[in-house]
Amino acid sequence: MEDGVILREWFGRVDSEKTGSITATQLKSAFAIGNLDFPLSVVQQMIRMYDFDRNEFLALNKFLIKVQQAFSDLERNRGFLATDDVYEALNKIGFSLDTPAFYAACESFDQKKNGRLQLDDFISL
Repeated sequence: MEDGVILREWFGRVDSEKTGSITATQLKSAFAIGNLDFPLSVVQQMIRMYDFDRNEFLALNKFLIKVQQAFSDLERNRGFLATDDVYEALNKIGFSLDTPAFYAACESFDQKKNGRLQLDDFISL
């Protein structure tokens, strides 16, 4: 499992204090290196979702790969998802929202308020 080894090494570099866990600020900085700009509150939510030790980091990585794949499958080289694409991508990864909740979520996470979600917007959603 070479990917696991690579992720553990990456985790070790991000865990600059060598505590065996990563803070929200450390994870936000690591995402920024990969051109993913999340609000600190979103990064904190990711940590709450996965409890956050080395093993949970691997689970978060699997989730992010799944979300990125759904985004890539539908973005059609545009670099964003339109609202209909977002709905389809969410269904693809196992999320189902009723119409009012879906549109409210899209509006909340559409940082530019243009009806287009970039990858980091979509992951945040």
